Amino acid sequence: MLEGDGDVGKRGQPERGIALADVDAPLLDSVCRLAELLDHPEDITMLSPLIQKEIIYRLLRGPLGFRLRQLATSGSPTNRIARSIGWLKANFSGKMKIEELAGRTGMSVSAFHKHFREMTAMSPLQYQKMLRLHEAKRLMISEDMDAATAAYNVGYESSTQFNREYKRLFGAPPRRDVQRQIAV
Repeated sequence: MLEGDGDVGKRGQPERGIALADVDAPLLDSVCRLAELLDHPEDITMLSPLIQKEIIYRLLRGPLGFRLRQLATSGSPTNRIARSIGWLKANFSGKMKIEELAGRTGMSVSAFHKHFREMTAMSPLQYQKMLRLHEAKRLMISEDMDAATAAYNVGYESSTQFNREYKRLFGAPPRRDVQRQIAV
């Protein structure tokens, strides 16, 4: 971004954290060249950083380049929310105080809520619940853990609350959902 012509990716207001756009031929070509380096390990050290730089440049020049710039620009609201999401992912099983999380971003509680919701379409508490429930599902499927143990491991104190929220998110109680996933 610093080496660009100054207008790379400059436009747009903070938006949702995920978006889709068509991949153009030059971007696809550079990604393929990066993957093809696996066939020539002796070239990886020299060429990989150059191709990665090209990919970043093409992403910045693309239709969603402004989103990448927002995420990468230190101090921007999008960057601060992205850092708080990273913190939540690393600490989702613990108790969360919105005031502390907002303080980590240097935002007021109301500004933090506003920017977090703009980026994720949910509140920080809803996001934490989603992280917990997805991790619990992973534990039950891949670690063969029972629902009560998984609930406790991801930070739930009440298995009743866990079952209720799990069913709301995944459409079935934990045991039935996991059995359905394993059968597939």
